[in-house]
Amino acid sequence: MKQKTHSGLKKRIRVRSSGTLSLKKACKNHLLSNKSKRQKKSCAKGMPVSFTREEDVRRMLPYA
Repeated sequence: MKQKTHSGLKKRIRVRSSGTLSLKKACKNHLLSNKSKRQKKSCAKGMPVSFTREEDVRRMLPYA
């Protein structure tokens, strides 16, 4: 029987070419005029999923 992917998680995770998983950082959606350029630039890059959470993410996204 086929496993189901977690549809909420597949919208938030990107699989990089090296096979690592990355998440979008928070704080880049609204109220951007108050935030410094440095803060906005650091949020633009995705951050890798931590080693402790990677097993849970792999279980929720079996075909990623």
